[in-house]
Formats: sequence, structure tokens, C-alpha cells
Amino acid sequence: MKFLLIFDFDHTIIDDNSDTWIVKCAPEKKLPSELKDSYEKGKWNEYMSRVFKYLGDKGIREYEMKKTMTEIPFTEGMIELINFVGKNKDIFDCIIISDSNTVFIDWILGAAKVRDVFDEVFTNPAAFSDDGYLTLECVHVHHCDKCPKNLCKRKVLVEFIDKQLQEGIKYTQIIYLGDGENDFCPITSLKKNDVAMPRKGYSLHRLISELPQDASLEPSVIIWSSASEILSNLKLILKE
Repeated sequence: MKFLLIFDFDHTIIDDNSDTWIVKCAPEKKLPSELKDSYEKGKWNEYMSRVFKYLGDKGIREYEMKKTMTEIPFTEGMIELINFVGKNKDIFDCIIISDSNTVFIDWILGAAKVRDVFDEVFTNPAAFSDDGYLTLECVHVHHCDKCPKNLCKRKVLVEFIDKQLQEGIKYTQIIYLGDGENDFCPITSLKKNDVAMPRKGYSLHRLISELPQDASLEPSVIIWSSASEILSNLKLILKE
């Protein structure tokens, strides 16, 4: 019996948004208004594909992007939390479900030497084309009307747990760490013994706090501001 830790990435593991941080590579560190205004709700991947094309057109290449991305700060206490999990892999399985992309996440975790702590990373596949442009694909196809069309985190989570069950792995408790609106759908799949941990003051916290009493969540809810608080809670859970 093990614990499953699920991490969001942007504003959870790192203390910013990797997709908006990349704009620091653009000329004058900003996008043209027509590009910035072209985002349509639920179509973030399409928007980021246009951003990456713009950066490619401006001659921004992989080494420049990597240097910029590895300067993103981690959330306070997060490296200590991840290292604690890494030292207790007999107790924890640990995955990331994120609407960032494989290139950014691998760069950032690799630079901090913590990539190996995570058993799997579920995010938008990305790669550099032969002419140096960063290209992006969707995580999967889904039919959830509550989530962006490229990613339903609940679908990812449920499929992962089912796969683990087929391999004989059942989790004592599932602990979900996140901050955004797209983290609400997966926490609705958690059970009574599980824990949802929204970041204080962010969209997920707000959505949970606005729930009517008759629509309360099954899992317990623990609010956090720094990863040090998460670590303290994990240590308490292990003592129970």
C-alpha cells in the first residue's frame, strides 16, 4: 500500500506560469497585441502554438529558450518537498499532470536535478522541428465539457489509477496538489479518504470555497501557501 502524490506544475511546483514566462524570450519581452489578443477560451494549446511560431520567426532558438526557462523560480519549499518524496519512494508514487509541455517541464526539473523523483509526467507533447521551431501536440482527446479540449486532468488521473490497479498497485491515499481551474475536475474524482490541497488565493481555492454545502467534495481539503506546509502535512499523514 502506497500514497499517490499528484502535482500540477505551473503555480504549484514552479511559482509562475511556464507558458507566459517564455515571453521573456520575445523581442522587448512582449508579444504583439494581435497575437496576445488571439487567445480563445479553452484553446490554450492553439494559442501557444502561435506564440512558439512567432518566437521561431524572430529567430529565438532552443538554447535561448532553455536558458530563460531554467530561471523560473520554484515555489517556496518545493525542492525540499520533492527531495523528501524522492527519499521515500518506497512510500510515495509521484506524478505530474500539467497543461505545460514536455520540453519545459524536462528542462526545469532537469536543471534542478529532481526529474527522477516523478514516476510519470502527463502533459502536452512538445519537440523542436528540424528548422528550430518548438511544436506542440494535445495530451489526448476527451469529451469533458468542463476542461480545455487538449487536456482533462480527471481522465488522466482515472486512467492512471486504473492502470496501477491492473498491475496490483492500490493506493492508501491520493493527495492532489494544484492551483488552477483545470485542477477542479480531477479532485471531483477523489474519495473520502483522499486529500485535495489547493494553493491559497488561487482559482482552485476559490472554486472550492464557492461550492454550496450540498455539493461539497468527498476528499478532505487542506489549503497551502508554501510547499513547507505541504511537507509538514505529509509528515503528519505518515505518522497516522
